[in-house]
Amino acid sequence: MAQTYNFPEDLRAAQDELDQVRGDLQRLLKRQPWSVEPLPSWDSHENSWRPASRPDSPGWTSEDQATHGQLRVREAELAALIVCHAFWETVEPTERSTARSQLKHHRDHALAA
Repeated sequence: MAQTYNFPEDLRAAQDELDQVRGDLQRLLKRQPWSVEPLPSWDSHENSWRPASRPDSPGWTSEDQATHGQLRVREAELAALIVCHAFWETVEPTERSTARSQLKHHRDHALAA
């Protein structure tokens, strides 16, 4: 049976918040137009190997741009906190990848227990 790890609460909380921030980013990006700046529509050249086109883009609102920036900053902070956490020093180097994967899915493991 694979080893299980007793992750510290602050590490689990950081992973949970990182998942939330990434979900918020994904939802924000899905509702945005294709260009941050207002740009006209375009179509690829008729002889291009992969035809593509885009509609007019009204651009992003300043609020959405600010939210995106804040979420990206928080995502980087949380990622650094997780990667640099002192807990990883207690895990054998050869097991850290497995432990990191378990942390990413710690809620799934808790529900199964």
